[in-house]
Amino acid sequence: MTDPYNSGYVQPATAVATLNDGMVTTAQELPGYRIVRSLGLVRGITVRSRSIVGNFFGGLQSLFGGNITIYTELCEQARDETYRDMVRHARALGANAIIAVRYDATELMVGLTEVLCYGTAVVVEHSGD
Repeated sequence: MTDPYNSGYVQPATAVATLNDGMVTTAQELPGYRIVRSLGLVRGITVRSRSIVGNFFGGLQSLFGGNITIYTELCEQARDETYRDMVRHARALGANAIIAVRYDATELMVGLTEVLCYGTAVVVEHSGD
């Protein structure tokens, strides 16, 4: 099955800014820029589970309390992967920014979690302020 979110980077013809981490925000607007076109919803999704070995070490860490680092690392990897997929999806549409970014996670079954990162792909230009 072809993955529509991981196509190569397409340089937008009308873009005045490059889509990078500084052009992604949870806000509804990007300070210093005005939205000239909305390209719609973009997303990245992954489903993750921890291996039996990871669950064993996570269980040992939980006996002592505090931050369960093996699970923290798994969560960070899943969030990073979905974020990067969302950015690739936006680039493929020709966006140079993403606004209203959110994360969501759902436990599909015990030990199996879906992580979703989504936002609105837009084309922006400097507002001149």
